[in-house]
Amino acid sequence: MARLYVLLFVAQIVLAVCALISCLSAEEGEIKALPRIAWVLIILFFPLLGSLAWFAAGRERVPGRPAGGTPKGRLLPPRERPRPVAPDDDPEFLRSLGERSRREDGELFRRWEEDLRRREDEMRRRDGEPPREEDRPEGSTPAS
Repeated sequence: MARLYVLLFVAQIVLAVCALISCLSAEEGEIKALPRIAWVLIILFFPLLGSLAWFAAGRERVPGRPAGGTPKGRLLPPRERPRPVAPDDDPEFLRSLGERSRREDGELFRRWEEDLRRREDEMRRRDGEPPREEDRPEGSTPAS
């Protein structure tokens, strides 16, 4: 008999945890009757009855949509597809990161080349050699 009570207690805890997860992850428009914090407190203080009440009366079912979200095998049209939640799930954001990285790398490489040419010109001046004009990129002038 004690094993049955332990099993029922564990089932009650699992039900309460599932109800809490469901309550906390529900969209604001899907919660009925009470505010979210009230449902959380009811589930915590009365795990069995609160969990059953949440699943029976606390959440609103959207017609034609199962509780788990989109039906299996059915793709949503583009306007109904949810936007990615995190920035690293958004392909446009990832693409912009790649473009920005390439631009920054190109700018850094250009500055390194200019710095190297400037140092070479300074070394040539110190040694008495004239700076090379053909190696200098367009638009740059010798450092004075």
